[in-house]
Amino acid sequence: MLGDLAAVLSATRDDAHRRDYVAAITESNCLGKPTGSTRRLSAQRLSELYILDPSLPLYRVFRRLWDQDAAGRPLLAIVLAVARDPLLAATAEPVLSLPVGAEYQREASRQALRRVAGERFNSSILDKVLRNTASSWTQSGHLQGRTFKKRCAVKATVGSAVLALYLGYLTGFRGSDLFVSGWFRLLDCTPSRARELALEAKRLGLIDLRIAGDVVDLKLDRLVGQG
Repeated sequence: MLGDLAAVLSATRDDAHRRDYVAAITESNCLGKPTGSTRRLSAQRLSELYILDPSLPLYRVFRRLWDQDAAGRPLLAIVLAVARDPLLAATAEPVLSLPVGAEYQREASRQALRRVAGERFNSSILDKVLRNTASSWTQSGHLQGRTFKKRCAVKATVGSAVLALYLGYLTGFRGSDLFVSGWFRLLDCTPSRARELALEAKRLGLIDLRIAGDVVDLKLDRLVGQG
């Protein structure tokens, strides 16, 4: 839903409230959906994946980084979606573990989904989930191709690295472990490159960071701001 996300964020101010996002989708029809029911469904699904509620710190961080890092938007979207959607998250390992240039294997993702969902989905629904998740990984740049998809390396940006740091901190990583969390793996980002991007984020005033050898002191108050 990267295109829809971009459209609704383009149609709303950076200080918009949740009701403004819903109104932009359901009343102003910023996504160009043909019926009221599809507009409401789009508002629901976008809210599930991307929150669209500035009362929650994670969304405030995401929206700020989205507005400041246009090049990183596909990666920002996939990182947040993985944090929010357990089915998409289940397919991360089958994609990320592929060597660059290797062909994407649907069966590996199917098995990963089965481990998470059990028998909740019949074959047709599971196939739809597989198509949607493969599309998400293609939009993020991790996969390329239509019928036959291959693994590509993505290039982390400052904004996507800051979101990885923030999520890493929220999930309990501290010190130098912040640079080796699974969130940075989503960005195909080495620990040394993660450090470089974090220092650039500090220079840009996004975070407060002090690195001295293996000691890493990260403060995120400046990033999160006030709801």
